Amino acid sequence: MHPIRKAAVTATALLASAAITLTTGCESGSTTEGSVAASPSGSSSPGCPTALAEAKQAVKTAEDVNAPWSGPTSGPRAVPDKTIVYIAQTLTNPGVAGVAKGVQEAAGIIDWRVRTLNGQGTPAGIKAAFAEALALKPDGIVIGGFDPTSIAAQVEQANADGIPLIGWHAVAAPGPSENPKLFSNITTRVEEVAKISADWIIARSNGRAGVVLFTDASIPFAKRKSDLIKKELATCSGVKLLSYENIPIPQAGSLTTKRISSLASRFGDRWTHSAAINDLYFDHAGPALRAAGRQGDGAPFNIGAGDGDPSAFQRINSKEFQAATVPEPLSEQGWQIIDEFNRSFAGKSASGYVAPVHVTTAATSGGALSWDSEGYRESYRRIWEK
Repeated sequence: MHPIRKAAVTATALLASAAITLTTGCESGSTTEGSVAASPSGSSSPGCPTALAEAKQAVKTAEDVNAPWSGPTSGPRAVPDKTIVYIAQTLTNPGVAGVAKGVQEAAGIIDWRVRTLNGQGTPAGIKAAFAEALALKPDGIVIGGFDPTSIAAQVEQANADGIPLIGWHAVAAPGPSENPKLFSNITTRVEEVAKISADWIIARSNGRAGVVLFTDASIPFAKRKSDLIKKELATCSGVKLLSYENIPIPQAGSLTTKRISSLASRFGDRWTHSAAINDLYFDHAGPALRAAGRQGDGAPFNIGAGDGDPSAFQRINSKEFQAATVPEPLSEQGWQIIDEFNRSFAGKSASGYVAPVHVTTAATSGGALSWDSEGYRESYRRIWEK
C-alpha cells in the first residue's frame, strides 16, 4: 500500500479528530489548520468571509489522501519494440526529472527503450537536444517541460517525419494540441493548481496574508500559473501581494537566496506566506530565512504550486521552510506518457485523462516523499497486458 494511504489507515482516529476540528473551525496542523499567522494589518478577523469559506472547503477536498485511481481502465495492449526519447528542459528541475523516471519505469514494464536528453535549461541546449533526438529517429519524443514553439522548426520536422510528440507541461492545456501539434500534453489543469494554491493561502491565513509570489516568466506555462495565482489571491481583500519575483528556474540556486534576504529585510513581519510555481525555489530559501531570524515551522508559510518532488516532501515533513505543495503525480504522469504513446502507436485517440489536484501538508503526507493516485500501475499493466 502507498505510504500515504497506509498512514491514513493507521491514523483513523487522528483524521477523524481533524475532520471534527475542521467543522468547528478550530484547526491544528493541516493546510487550513494551525494558529493563524499574524496578518499584515494586525487584525485576526477574516479578511474575506465568503472567499475564505469557499477556500477552506476547496482545500479540505484537495487534501483527501484516499483519492482512488480515476484514470483509464481500458485501451490497447502493448505495442512491441518501440524507442522513446525524453527531452528534459533541465534535469535540475525536479518535476521534469521525476517524470523522466516514471517514463523509464513504465517503459521497462512495456519492454520499450528510453533515452533521456538534457536541454540544460537554455534555448541552445534544448535545440541541440531536440536535434539529437531527431537524428536518433525514435518512435516518439517527449517534450519535457519546455515551450515547443521555441523550437518550432524541429517540431514541424518531427511532425513531417511522423514522430508523435507528447508534452509534459509543454502547453497550457492538457490533452491533444493542434498548434503546436502534440498527440497529448500531460499536466494537471493549471487553473486548478493555481486556484488551490491561492486558496490554501487564503484558508491558512484566515483571509489575511502578505504574500510573495515566485515565478519563471520565461516559461509560458509557469507565467500563466503565477498570473492565475495572483488573480485568485485578489478575490480576498485581506490578502496583499507584496512582491512578484521573476527568477528563471535554471538560476534559482544562484538568485533565490539573495532575493529572499532582500525580501525579508524589506517586508519584515508583513511577509507571512509565499507561493511559487515550482517547489525548487524553497529548496534555496532556508539559509536566507534562517539568517533573517525565521523559524522553519513559522512564517512565511510557503506553498509550491508544483511539482511535489521528494525534496519538497522532506521539507514539508520536517517543517523546514515549506508548509505545503500541490504535487503533480510525477511517476503516474510518466506512466501516462507511455500509455499515450501506446495509444498513438495503436492508432487510437489520446485517453483524455487529467489528474485531479491534491494538496500535501505534514498532516496529510503520512511521511511519504511523493503523491500518486492509488492503483495506477496496476491499471496500466492490465491495459497493456503486462
